[in-house]
Amino acid sequence: MAFSHTTSTSTSPKAVLFDAYGTLFDVYSVGLLAEQLFPGQGAAIATLWRDKQIEYTRLLISSTTAGGQTNAPFYKPFWAVTLDALRYSCAKLGLDLKADAQERLMNQYRALSAFPENKGVLQALQTTGIPTGILSNGDPAMLNVAISSAGLSGLLNHVLSADTVQQYKTHPSVYALGPQALGLPAHDILFVSSNGWDALGATWYGFQTLWLNRQGLPFETLGPQPTHIATNLNDVLQLFNP
Repeated sequence: MAFSHTTSTSTSPKAVLFDAYGTLFDVYSVGLLAEQLFPGQGAAIATLWRDKQIEYTRLLISSTTAGGQTNAPFYKPFWAVTLDALRYSCAKLGLDLKADAQERLMNQYRALSAFPENKGVLQALQTTGIPTGILSNGDPAMLNVAISSAGLSGLLNHVLSADTVQQYKTHPSVYALGPQALGLPAHDILFVSSNGWDALGATWYGFQTLWLNRQGLPFETLGPQPTHIATNLNDVLQLFNP
C-alpha cells in the first residue's frame, strides 16, 4: 500500500480540491510532440518548460508582494506565462522555435493527457456526494478545455482559477478561493497536489493536504509535512471510505 498518513490528528475531510497541472493533467506529456518537432530534445523541453513556467509565476507573486498591492502590476494569465516559458526554454536549448511549432506545442498543452485513474476517482467521489473541485493556476479557458478534452466534464462541482484574484500559488488569496466556494473552513477541505511546493503552500494555508508523490521524490524540507502522502490518485478515496 503506497499510502501514508503523516498527521494522525486530521479529521475526515468534507470536500476535496485538486491541483490541475501535474496532478490531474500530465504536464510532461507534451514531451512526445516536442520530441517529434525537435528530435532528441523532447524530454529536455518538457522539463525546462515546466520549471520555467513555475518560476515565472513565482516572479509575478514577488512583484505583487514587493509592491504591497492586491493585483500584480505585471500580472499575466497562465496561458501567457506558459507561452513565455516555452519561448525561453527553446532559446535556452538553442532551438529555433518557429510559429508553426509554437502553435502546435501550445495547442498540445491546452489538451494535456490526463492520468488514467482520474475519471474513476471523480466518479466515485460524485457517487458518495463529496463536493469536488479544481484549484489551479490555470486561467479559466485553459482549464475548461483541459477538463473537456479529458472527458471530465460534469464531474467537478467547482473550477477555481488563480486568475480570479490575479495571483498565483502559493499566495494565500489563491488558496482562499477554496473555502469561499465550498463554504467550509480550510481544515475541512482536502487539497491534493503532485507538486511538493503546492502541497506545502496549502498545508501552510490550513488545508488538509495529500501530496501525490508519483515520482518518489523527497518532500520539501522548508516546512511541515503534508497530512497524507500517496502515489496514486485512487488513494484519495481511502480518506472518504476508511
